[in-house]
Amino acid sequence: MSEQAIELRQVSKRQGAFRMEDVTLDIRKGYITGLIGPNGAGKSTLIRQILGMSLPDAGTVRVLGMPMPEREDEIRRRIGFVADESPFYEHLSIRGMARIVAPFYADWDERVFRTYLDRFELTAGAKIRSLSKGMRMKLSIAIAFSHQPDLLIMDEPTAGLDPVFRRELLDLLADYVQDERRTVVFSTHITTDLERIADYIAFLHRGRLQFCEPKDDVLDRYALVKAGPDLLDREVRRSFVGIRETAVGFEALSADREAAVRLFAGYASVERPTLEDIMYFTAKGEPSVHA
Repeated sequence: MSEQAIELRQVSKRQGAFRMEDVTLDIRKGYITGLIGPNGAGKSTLIRQILGMSLPDAGTVRVLGMPMPEREDEIRRRIGFVADESPFYEHLSIRGMARIVAPFYADWDERVFRTYLDRFELTAGAKIRSLSKGMRMKLSIAIAFSHQPDLLIMDEPTAGLDPVFRRELLDLLADYVQDERRTVVFSTHITTDLERIADYIAFLHRGRLQFCEPKDDVLDRYALVKAGPDLLDREVRRSFVGIRETAVGFEALSADREAAVRLFAGYASVERPTLEDIMYFTAKGEPSVHA
């Protein structure tokens, strides 16, 4: 049995002017993988390939050991999907929406669903149209958890949530993968959420996969360098992934922490970056960004 929940091999997809190019990606079972990248990087396109909502122009996709789209129906029964915009019927109640969704899942557990409604302080009789964005997201999460999927894919799930429930959701996800059989893929712009709970980070930029590695390995490999402007000559510039200059100095991202420490020790501050730092400086690329 494969140790991978998701396997993409040389997947390419063109949508208008955008092209996702030659993506090969393994997402391991039993872990939380964070999917990051700036707007337009290809995160939504990648998720659509995994869900079978769009077929690749080239390459192959396997989900839970099964080929997509050949076994699409079986795969979808074992996947939970939470999107930023949930496709609910506005005129229905929460109870009515659940009655429509439940028959699609053999493992739907009404008791679990009601437990999550109580936990999230949602009333079964409330109309969908009356729910705030945060409450709709809670309903999406309750539905996704109630058929106990082997793979949970979440696209911006913390958008619109208050800080207290965001933390509660992160705890729920951490608990969800404790049995090492369930897998979570979590796409978000709130990279601090991923720093808190992700095991692996997959970074997409301009339609290409930059890396998919253990989170701590990524954060330990890169370095954020801060120094005065006199240190920034042409050779030093070439050593960085990206640079941000200000009137009093610069900060820049190095993809080799050990090399940065050797080169700048005693001359600059060399710090552990955040995921946001890595995404920001990679997206900006070689040209300097002036504040």
